[in-house]
Amino acid sequence: MNKIKLLFKIGYVYHKAAFDPVIELALNNPKYEVWFSLDLEKKRYFLFDFPFHSQMIAKWQELGYRFTNETRGFDIVITGDTLRNSIDYGKTLLCFLNHGTGIKTILYRNLARVPHDKYQIFVEGQHRVEALKRSNRLGKSEVHLIGLPKLDFFFQGRYDNKKKMLVSLGLDPDKKTVLFAPTYKPTCLYQIKDDIFAQTREYNLIIKLHPYSWMGKYAPHRQHLIYERRVKKYSHAVLLPFDDYNIVPYYAVADTLISEASSTIFDFLALEKFGIVFDLPCETLNHSDGEPLLEIDNRTFLKDAFPHIHSGKDIKAAVEKATNPTEEMIQKSAAFREHLFYKLDGRASERLIEKMEQLYDEGGHENIPTLKNS
Repeated sequence: MNKIKLLFKIGYVYHKAAFDPVIELALNNPKYEVWFSLDLEKKRYFLFDFPFHSQMIAKWQELGYRFTNETRGFDIVITGDTLRNSIDYGKTLLCFLNHGTGIKTILYRNLARVPHDKYQIFVEGQHRVEALKRSNRLGKSEVHLIGLPKLDFFFQGRYDNKKKMLVSLGLDPDKKTVLFAPTYKPTCLYQIKDDIFAQTREYNLIIKLHPYSWMGKYAPHRQHLIYERRVKKYSHAVLLPFDDYNIVPYYAVADTLISEASSTIFDFLALEKFGIVFDLPCETLNHSDGEPLLEIDNRTFLKDAFPHIHSGKDIKAAVEKATNPTEEMIQKSAAFREHLFYKLDGRASERLIEKMEQLYDEGGHENIPTLKNS
């Protein structure tokens, strides 16, 4: 029997975190011939982009991962972002698993740019199903509700050894842990660059910057330099390196998380933990064409479930509140979780594979775009 040729179009290393549970299932299934593509990783210096070969790639190759620059000949392609050149992939079942869920509008904007493509879009909850339909940007694409594969390993208990991980980071396992995970744009990392350290002295502090904060292309190198310089002065804090691509293990050790519009604040809700939202002036946050950067005003997102702050001076009090939630916070959080997520049971990747195979068997691999997207 011929194997199904499956390509994971990763794009950037950090996209792989969203795929890992699906990748594991595919690699362990003899019906698949699994390949990987990673072609967007670059760092910018002095206005020039240079290819960046992450050390992680060599480790994956040692594990048997096969990388390719080919686009043709794959029965199924799974991507974490829309493709600029989907026609180059020929006849294939084109599957979309968002590399980062959340409240940004980039997913809908990207779909609008590829109206001739047909994606099978796998989403995490009923909210996303409704939002995609309301956007009027689906075009030929179809939506499938399966849950959030990115969190499967968490719910399977694979990151339960919290003490071991904290000790490996040089942190105190007897203290509560704050995870700071800002996005690169719009971001709060400039506003709280000093307060985040001063206000968390009684806790462990783990800082996980967005990968773009290290790459110099979409955000300046100043973003990571700010934290590299400051973290050296604080024994209770660690800055995770650029190559540490997967934030999910750090969700497991964190007692609370601070962010603003990152997908991390969205994910953290799923874990029945309580994060802290840094409020942004959303009325001023727009793309160059005037469309808002955020789908939901982050000042109202998860209101009454997660504490909201608008100054770094409020961090200490917010951490105390988030790690000791009230009954109202617990109830509000549960209601948000019910709407935003589907079956948080560690089996979303299984449902994705099952639906993908059904679509493939029904002839979905015959669908290809007929025109180049502008």
